[in-house]
Amino acid sequence: MVSASVETGTPRPMRILLVEDNSVNRRVLGAMLRAGGFEMDEAEDGPAGLRMIDEADFDLVLMDLRMPGMDGITAIRHIRARADTKAGIPVVVITADAGSTIEAECRAAGADDLVLKPVSMMALFSAIAALIGAPGQGQAGPA
Repeated sequence: MVSASVETGTPRPMRILLVEDNSVNRRVLGAMLRAGGFEMDEAEDGPAGLRMIDEADFDLVLMDLRMPGMDGITAIRHIRARADTKAGIPVVVITADAGSTIEAECRAAGADDLVLKPVSMMALFSAIAALIGAPGQGQAGPA
């Protein structure tokens, strides 16, 4: 079980928000995250993801890049512009768009990492571990 310490020192599952407009991708990524012992919440688009960040504490956000209405870049900019500690939540972009200009644009917006679709479990867990600690180490980013 992947866990994080809370103020009481009691371990809890690391909580990840998946912001992805494609229901098949949400199912596949959700299955990977649950298999890794993560607690996961889903949002279908950028605005819903931003509302969920307002309402709950997450250890990490997985953000699709291309979504209708509000794309991932815009959503990340909104997160980074916050005036509270949630502005620092680690964000990993998930995209089928490869290329140095896409990665540079994501990083300029405040993304911490980028994982290419189709997402492999190894790539996903490596990105998560680099930002919030390896499974079983009880490390977490801002909550």
